[in-house]
Amino acid sequence: MRLILAILAFLSFESVLKSAPRSPNVIFILADDLGYGDLGCYGQKQIRTPHLDRLAGEGIRFTQAYAGSTVCAPSRAALLTGKHTGRATIRGNRANRSLPETPLSAQESTLGDIFKRAGYDTAVIGKWGVGENGSPGAPNRKGFDLFFGYQTQFAAHDYYPAALWRNSERVELARNTGGRRGTYTHDLFIEEACNWIAARRDRSFFLYLALTIPHANNEERPNGMQVPDAAPYSDEAWPATEKNFAAMITRMDDGVGRLVALLKDLGIERDTLVVFTSDNGPHSEGGHSAEFFDSNGPFRGRKRDLYEGGIRVPLIVRWPGRIPPRVSDQVVAAWDFLPTFAEMLGEAKPEETTGISILPALLKGTRINHPPLYWEFHEGGFSRAVRRGDWKLIFKPGAESRELYDLSRDPAESRNVASEHPRVVRRLESVMTRERKPSELWPVE
Repeated sequence: MRLILAILAFLSFESVLKSAPRSPNVIFILADDLGYGDLGCYGQKQIRTPHLDRLAGEGIRFTQAYAGSTVCAPSRAALLTGKHTGRATIRGNRANRSLPETPLSAQESTLGDIFKRAGYDTAVIGKWGVGENGSPGAPNRKGFDLFFGYQTQFAAHDYYPAALWRNSERVELARNTGGRRGTYTHDLFIEEACNWIAARRDRSFFLYLALTIPHANNEERPNGMQVPDAAPYSDEAWPATEKNFAAMITRMDDGVGRLVALLKDLGIERDTLVVFTSDNGPHSEGGHSAEFFDSNGPFRGRKRDLYEGGIRVPLIVRWPGRIPPRVSDQVVAAWDFLPTFAEMLGEAKPEETTGISILPALLKGTRINHPPLYWEFHEGGFSRAVRRGDWKLIFKPGAESRELYDLSRDPAESRNVASEHPRVVRRLESVMTRERKPSELWPVE
């Protein structure tokens, strides 16, 4: 009798284990300089993004999602470390123009570390930009088994480079020959990602896919939008630069569609959480104008601004069978993903993390009252912004007064109401002071 009871108990326990949902694979896709209004599901009318639109329809499309910064390196640092730019080591693209890019510190944990501790295979493919090989911020020192791509953000401006890096090994690429260009790295990154995923269909994995589209190459003016061809926009009556810009985004969309189709083919679609977002708002570089396609949507500003157009970004999260499809106005920031994934995996988050877990908002639609959001920016002077509730305060260098906006009534930030609400201004100024930790690399100017 005891043996029978023991067998029944074991079978019952085994059934519980089988029925309990395991932590999913995670694919985190980060576009580069993609604006809030560049996708069809966010209002774009001319650029075709059917795969991302479908992804949004099958998951959560966030309307109040924020990048870590308004330029590349600090935004990626905020995402990876779970710290906003008032606390992070990296708060700008360069602390000193005469020095190389600033790396993450040896003490900073990343998303890679969190997933690695949970037993996941980990990879970063694409643009790293927060620490070269040999530095404390090198990807293989930050929890990633595989790194394939550009070490530095500035190298990543060229879509046809002579070489990339596989961990610490330099990988030579096909060169320009006979008037034909060499290897288009975006296509290579999609291929590498598909191969890496296919080899791990029976293992838990975390892939950070940091794409470079639609960043410009400013060395190729007036058309710095590098793409093999302008299809499907070759016959449009647009400037060549804008045809190429649109073609880049649709090419990226095709790559995302290929990845999602692969998950289905491998039978792991329901075991995989996919995140898609951008590192900052849209650019007007390489001959492209952000206004041509209304890339910032209904918002003011673009890349290098702390207005909404520079930091509010598209965010899509899809996990079939676990996340009900919907549109959400939940406020979420890039630095929230590390604590979110830490909670999902049952791992401890680093003490200095400034983000919060949004896992209840993802799985249950629970409304979370987000703590104040803070940004600082060091190009062209010391700028800061803070959002608390619906109030947003912006401080720009040389400004005699602060700019205050009520985003619930004025998301386009068209009317500065600071003079009407001095007490709100003072409260938000105190938040700015509280959220900023002094840094020798990034002094107050």
